[in-house]
Amino acid sequence: MRWSLFGLVSLLSLFVAAPMASAAEDYAVLIISRERLEVPTNCEIGLYINDQLAGRLFQEQATSFNLPEGKVSLRLKLLPGQAVGCLPGMLAPRAQEMNLKAGDVRKVRIALGQDGMYLKSATLDY
Repeated sequence: MRWSLFGLVSLLSLFVAAPMASAAEDYAVLIISRERLEVPTNCEIGLYINDQLAGRLFQEQATSFNLPEGKVSLRLKLLPGQAVGCLPGMLAPRAQEMNLKAGDVRKVRIALGQDGMYLKSATLDY
């Protein structure tokens, strides 16, 4: 009986010592897609979030991120790779700002315009 009481007390102390999950900060989900063939290159595209490389996308791929709410700076850049002509440019591409709110689920796709690659809103298609 003494050991069962000791075991119960030690088991309860584990629950007290374990950190509790905090729901104080909610996240937004950002889905970035290269599923369409709008960018006519087989080079890898790097996705920079707040000027840090966060992901790499090949053709017909998509990735998602859980991000805290607030403004996020997004930048796309060709990455050096094994394919011919996949050299990054000398100039830093312009960044796009996106304001995310907690609970948002946003999908954007990579498109090509006169000024280079940019992110364009897309439908979720669930």
